[in-house]
Amino acid sequence: MRLHVVTGKGGTGKTTVAASLALALASGGRKVLLVEVEGRQGIAQIFDLPPLPYEERKIAVAPSGGDVFALAIDPEAAMLEYMEMFYGMRSAGRALTKMGIVDFATTVAPGFRDVLVTGKTTEAVRRRGRNGRRIYDAVVLDAPPTGRIARFLNVTHEVAGLAKVGPIKNHSELVNNVVKSPETAVHFVTLLEEMPVQETLDGIAELRAAGLPAGGIFVNMVRESLLPQAALDTAVKGRFDAGELVLGLKAAGVADGAEATAMAEALAEEVVEHAHRTELERAERETLAGAGLKSYELPLLADGVDLAGLYELAETMRTQGAA
Repeated sequence: MRLHVVTGKGGTGKTTVAASLALALASGGRKVLLVEVEGRQGIAQIFDLPPLPYEERKIAVAPSGGDVFALAIDPEAAMLEYMEMFYGMRSAGRALTKMGIVDFATTVAPGFRDVLVTGKTTEAVRRRGRNGRRIYDAVVLDAPPTGRIARFLNVTHEVAGLAKVGPIKNHSELVNNVVKSPETAVHFVTLLEEMPVQETLDGIAELRAAGLPAGGIFVNMVRESLLPQAALDTAVKGRFDAGELVLGLKAAGVADGAEATAMAEALAEEVVEHAHRTELERAERETLAGAGLKSYELPLLADGVDLAGLYELAETMRTQGAA
């Protein structure tokens, strides 16, 4: 795979997963480009960097060598590139920018904006050096949320009403050839919760209907079970006995008498709640399995997401064969 598109419902950690995947793919001496298209400067925030300009720059060294570069795509700057590349009119493009034509065009025809940003991404995928080799071994795209990913990637359909012939149509076909190639995969990020899981399944169905390539499912922020399965089975059926906890608290010298009883009852409620959550998560795993895609589980980071956390997630991805 050369182009990895990462999407997910808001709040699932889409940018975190995209950044970790870029690190994992770069490990061992490879060169990877991490791209964002929503103007949020999410990459800069997660790597603790100043806001990124519209240029490719190195932001991290991957495990065992390898470099991660980043690009925050600005539609206006991409428009100027587009004008120069296809029309030789960069100065005219600047004039149009001052007049607000770019904003007008991308508002009236939102599909054109998607063509610009996906076009820049796929150009990086195709780009070769003087030696004929690809500049980047892989490109990771931190894409829009699941709800609009199929429309975002299905550029030929989106620009059909804009241009039947000419540079815009030719450009969209170049983009389409990369997006729908066997070297592209669209990965979904989800949590083991009902709404993100359902949105993931809906997104996969939309991709398949549009003939776009679904990749894998990254189940993010997974919490390990704190109890053996037998205890969970008992608790979820409502038959958990706090008496054992009372004895344990007394034996450990933590509490005694009424205090031990009250503490044990509170702990028993926590156990039952944990058991029910674990059962719900098991059911969501089974639901995701019905999509027929490979799943990768990423742990909930106890200390939150920082640079060390990104490397930890990258290693988990490599261990599970995601990169």
